[in-house]
Amino acid sequence: MKLSEEEHAMLAGEQGAARRWAIDHQIKVGEMFDAVNLVPVSQAHMMIDPESVGDPGVSFLEDLADKGAQVAIPMITDPRGVDLNYYRPLGQTEEMADIDRRTIAACERMGILMTNTCVNYQTIMPPVLGDHVAYGDTGVVIYSNSACGARSNFEGGPSALAAGLTGRTPRYGLHLDENRQATRRFRVTEQPRELTDWGVLGAVAGTKAGSYWEVPVIEGLEVVPTSDEMKHLGAAMASYGSTPLFHLAGITPEAQSLADVAGEALPVEYISADDLDAFRSNFGAREDKVDVVVFAAPQLSIVEMQAVARLCDGQKFATAVIVCTSPQVYADATRMGFVATIESAGAKVLEGTCFYNQYAREIGEANGWTRLLSNSAKIVNILGGYGYEPALASMEDCVAAAIAGEIQ
Repeated sequence: MKLSEEEHAMLAGEQGAARRWAIDHQIKVGEMFDAVNLVPVSQAHMMIDPESVGDPGVSFLEDLADKGAQVAIPMITDPRGVDLNYYRPLGQTEEMADIDRRTIAACERMGILMTNTCVNYQTIMPPVLGDHVAYGDTGVVIYSNSACGARSNFEGGPSALAAGLTGRTPRYGLHLDENRQATRRFRVTEQPRELTDWGVLGAVAGTKAGSYWEVPVIEGLEVVPTSDEMKHLGAAMASYGSTPLFHLAGITPEAQSLADVAGEALPVEYISADDLDAFRSNFGAREDKVDVVVFAAPQLSIVEMQAVARLCDGQKFATAVIVCTSPQVYADATRMGFVATIESAGAKVLEGTCFYNQYAREIGEANGWTRLLSNSAKIVNILGGYGYEPALASMEDCVAAAIAGEIQ
């Protein structure tokens, strides 16, 4: 790889041991993907929940902090694995909380901003068209690439940290113009109507694409999705297809026409109502018992918190309900009374966490939860591997099921 004078200095250790580790890591990753050089990035975003990191990962972070590591650009974090204000009632242990506390302390020593969110594009500082960034969470990456027109690959935890320390990332994959052109062309024949429909569309498109290196372009949409609808579309597509970028013809910034992304020459593949219904049929049926209802993955926006609060107002739940949102939204939702309304119905709002990466298996075992219901197509995909039998429904139907104790 070609290195600048400053990058050579980093590799020589002239800017400290931590930065030398970081750029050496990036060179190895870059060489694996045939990157010619490194590209400056404006932000980094790291997944660093304690379930993934564990004690060895925390020790690694603490060692870097002991060596004086300091981030070179704004660096933020994905959801935590423990809401330190509410973890014992969920069945989480003190050991889990201690790993989280140590992780937070090490990150703060390095100048990392503990934003604890997977919706930073809605709450912190959205990237802009053409902006090179180094993001870790798959939902963050696909939204930022697609809706914002920024440029990021899926960055693993060490790679995101390395980008934060050097202010660079290897120039490969979606940092290159040629890899952002459409490779699959999907035409919808059934219009999505609410959040879960957009998630189902994303899941079907992702399943059909089925590869990190495929770039779907979707045409035939009659409405422009809201930020929350785009969020569910992308999160599901990334979950089911490992997809980091999609285009919506005439909607997303890089695809104002099919020609912009070389989509005109691609054969048309249809996504029909039958495709969407077949996907839904995999997740739950009427009168199925529900142990827990989860609103998460991605974390809820302030608009979603308002919608949940309206549905909860004056109700009492017959089953457990977990709502996950970012610290930024939590503060606003508390001030606006949404948290109080939701919790008065018997739910619990968690701050800065997301259910699937907060020891979901252990929580389920501690509480005897098996049948899980959500409006997130992403979370029902993930939690099938954590000992749950997940079901999928709209937000309205999820709340109705929580009241009745079964899917209506």
